[in-house]
Amino acid sequence: MNKHSLLILFLVWSLVGQAQQDFNYFYNQEVQFDDKIPTPEEILGFEVGEWHVSHDKLVEYMKALALASDRVSLEVAGYSYEHRPILLLTITNPENHSNIENIRREHLAVKTSKDDIANKPVVVWLGHSIHGNEASGSNASLLVAYYLAAAQGEDIEKMLANSIILLDPSYNPDGLNRFASWVNSHKSKNLDSNSLSLEHNEAWPRARTNHYWFDLNRDWLPVQHPESQARVKNFYKWQPNILTDQHEMGSNSTYFFQPGIPSRNNPLTPEKAFDLTRKIAKYHAKAMDAMGSQYYSEESFDDYYPGKGSTFPDLNGSVGILFEQGSSRGHLRGTQNGDLSFKFAIRNHVTTSLSTLEAAQELRGELLAYQNEFFSKAIGLASNDAIKGYLFTSNGDMNKSNAFLDVLIQHRIAPEKLTSNYKQFSKEESYLVKLSNEQYRLTKAIFEKRISFKDSLFYDVSAWTLPLAFGLEYQEITAKELAKLRTEPLKITERSITNDLKNSNYGYLLKWNDYMAPAALSQLQTAGLRTKLTTHAFQLNGVDYVKGSIFIPVQNQSLSKKEIFELMKDVESRYFVPVEGINSGDANGVKLGSPSFKNLNSAKIAVIGGNGVSSYEVGEVWHLLDQRMDMPMSLVAIDQLNSTNLSQFNTIIMVNGNYSKLKVEHLHNWVKSGGLIIATKSAGKWLSKNKISTVKYMKAKPDSTQQRPYELMSRYRGAQVIGGAIFETKADLSNPLFYGYSSTSIPVFRNSTLMMERSKNAYANPLMYTKSPLLSGYISSKNIKKLANTSAVQIDKVGAGTVITFTDNPNFRAFWYGTNRMFLNAIFFGREIRTK
Repeated sequence: MNKHSLLILFLVWSLVGQAQQDFNYFYNQEVQFDDKIPTPEEILGFEVGEWHVSHDKLVEYMKALALASDRVSLEVAGYSYEHRPILLLTITNPENHSNIENIRREHLAVKTSKDDIANKPVVVWLGHSIHGNEASGSNASLLVAYYLAAAQGEDIEKMLANSIILLDPSYNPDGLNRFASWVNSHKSKNLDSNSLSLEHNEAWPRARTNHYWFDLNRDWLPVQHPESQARVKNFYKWQPNILTDQHEMGSNSTYFFQPGIPSRNNPLTPEKAFDLTRKIAKYHAKAMDAMGSQYYSEESFDDYYPGKGSTFPDLNGSVGILFEQGSSRGHLRGTQNGDLSFKFAIRNHVTTSLSTLEAAQELRGELLAYQNEFFSKAIGLASNDAIKGYLFTSNGDMNKSNAFLDVLIQHRIAPEKLTSNYKQFSKEESYLVKLSNEQYRLTKAIFEKRISFKDSLFYDVSAWTLPLAFGLEYQEITAKELAKLRTEPLKITERSITNDLKNSNYGYLLKWNDYMAPAALSQLQTAGLRTKLTTHAFQLNGVDYVKGSIFIPVQNQSLSKKEIFELMKDVESRYFVPVEGINSGDANGVKLGSPSFKNLNSAKIAVIGGNGVSSYEVGEVWHLLDQRMDMPMSLVAIDQLNSTNLSQFNTIIMVNGNYSKLKVEHLHNWVKSGGLIIATKSAGKWLSKNKISTVKYMKAKPDSTQQRPYELMSRYRGAQVIGGAIFETKADLSNPLFYGYSSTSIPVFRNSTLMMERSKNAYANPLMYTKSPLLSGYISSKNIKKLANTSAVQIDKVGAGTVITFTDNPNFRAFWYGTNRMFLNAIFFGREIRTK
C-alpha cells in the first residue's frame, strides 16, 4: 500500500469519529489518548475481542497507525508462504526516530563497549501468537500498539524516550488468518461457552501451524521457513534486550510467565539471564494482581531447546520470556475457573506487555550491562574451552552443505573455508567454524553433542545437533589441530554451476550424491523422459559413477535431442546439480546398455492426511516434496481414499497417526497389484497389525511391581519418554534405499518408544541401530538397552508391491537433510528393491 492509499484510508477513519470502546477494561488505569490516532475499532469496525481479527485487518490497522503517529514506523520484513506480509513496527519518540540508524548502531556497540551505557535506550521486542490458534496475543497487539502510539502523559513520554520497542503483531500470519476464519464463521450471536461447540473444535489440520503445518516456535534455530528467516534477520539487526513470546495453553489453566522449571534450563545460558527473568516476573505479578488475574510461574515449561522463541534469545545476549494464557479457543469458553472470555485473555496479554515495558525501563542499565557482559565474555569462554572449533565437509553434496552454511550465516556465525587439505577434509568442500567468536554459546549449541542432563524431563527435544541432522561429516578441533589448519574467510557469492555441459547424441548422467538430485530427476520424469537407475558402479571418461547414478538416454525419447539438451541445462542451473553429457556407453565396469540399469517410473504420490493423522508429519512430507523437490503429489483424506480408485497412484505415504478408519482390504489389494507404501512410526504398526507387512514390534513389558512414591509417578513415567534424541544407525550402502550415502554410519532422529524387531529375512533390514546407538540427547537406561541392535527400516514384498517401514520420522522439522535422502530414495527406488 502506497502513501497515497494510506492517506485516503486516514481520511476515511477520520470522518468516522472517535469510537466508544472502554479502554479502562484493558489498561486498568485512566489514560488520556490522542484523538488524532485511530482506535482499533475505527479501522476494524468492531471492538477488540468482539471478533477475532483476521490478518489483513491486523495489517490494515498497523498501517493506519504508522500513518497517523510520528511515534510509529512500519516495515514489511518478508512474506509468509501464502504471501501475507510479515510486519515489524518500530515504536519510540519522534526524536529517536529521526536518529534511529545511529541508535541501532550504538546499541549493537554495547556488545563490545560500556561507553555511555547509562544513556542508551533499551530495546524490547514484543512478539505475538506464533501459534495461529493462540490468537489472544495478536489481538492484544492492537491495543498495545494503540496505547504506545496514542497514550499521553509524562510516563509514556519517558518510556518512549528511553526505549526502542519492536512490535511484531503476528509471528504466524497464515495460521492466525486460518484460525480467525474458523472461529468467526462458527460464532453465534448468543455466545456458546460449551467446549463441544464447533467454534471450539477446529477441523484438521487446525491453525496452530504455518501453511505447511510446521510449528514455527521450533524454527528459531533451524530457520527453515520464511516467517522465521524474516524474524531472525531483524532480531540480529537489533539484538533486543528483551524478547516476549505470547502463547495460550489449556482452557482450565490460568496465566503463566517465566521463569520455567529451574532444572530444565539450557546449561549454555548464563545464570544472570534467569536472574533478570525473575526480576522482570515481579513486575508481571504486580500488574496481574492489580487486574485481579490469577497466575503462576516456575512450575511448567522449560528453557532448554534454542529453537523456541523464549530460549533462542537467551543464547544471544537477550532475555526471552514466555507467556501462556489459558485459552478461550473461540469467544467464550466454560472452564473450571468460570467462563473465560476472549476479551479477558486479551487483557492479560496487554497487561504483561505493559509490565514488560515497565520492567525494561527500571532495569534498563542492568539489561544493557548484561548484554555487554554476555558478548564480552564469549572470547574468554572460548579460550578456556578444550574444543576450539568444528570442521565439517560436504562429501560432494554441495547443496546440503550450502543449506547448513546458510543457517550459520543467518545466525551471524562466520564459517571459514579450508585452503589446504587436512586428513579426510578436502579443501574444495570443507569448512571450519571457530568457537572464538561473539556467538560462542550459540555456536556451541549448534554443534555440541550432549548426553548428560540435570533433569530427565523435557518440554521438547533433548537434542538437535545440526551437523548430525544435516548428515555432514564433522569433528571437534583442539588447539593443536587448529594450529595445523589453513583457512580463509568464506566468500558469499551467488550460486552457480561451473560445469560445462556438453550437448550429447548418446545420453546424460546425473550423479545421486547431491541433495537436490531427486528434484532434478523429478523434473526430467515430469517432462516425459525415460530415466534409468545404475545398480552397479562404473567408470566413464575418467569419472567414477557409483550405484544410484541416473542415466538419461537421448534416443527413443518423446523429446528431441535439442529439447533434451535445453532441459538438462535448465535442471543443472535450477537445482545446482552437475549433469554430464556422454557420447559413448563403453564404460569400464558395466556398459550403459547393461540389464543392470533399471527403468524408473515417475512417482504418482498420495499422502494420507485427515483426522487422526499427524498434521506436523504430513506437512513435513508436503514441504519436502512441494517446496524443495518440486514434485507433484496429492494430499488425500482417509475417507476419500476409501472410496477412490487407487490405480491413479503408484505410491502412498502414511505418516504417524491413527488409521483405524482406513479400509484394509482396499489398500492391501492395491499394494499387492504393484503399489508402493512408505510408512513411518505408528503407520507401520497399523500395517503390521492388519498383516499388510510382516514387521514385528517389541512389546512393552510391565514396569515393575515394586512400590514407588505417588508424588514421583509423573517424573518416572516422563523419564521413559524419548522426547527427541539422536542415534547412530548402520546402513547397507549396497541397498538402493541408501544410494547416494558415503558412510555406513547414519545419524537418525527418534522421538518415540516404538521399536522394531529384526526380521528373519537377512535382506529386509538394511538399516540397524548400533550396539551403543546414543549420539546426543536423553534416553533412559532401560530404553537404550531395548533399542540397541534393533531395526530402523524394514522392506516387505507384498505380491507385486512393496512396503517400506521406517520406525522413525526421516523428515523431522525440515532440517533433517541427512535422512531426507533415504525417504526420497524410497519413493524413487522402492519398487526396485528385492528382499530375496
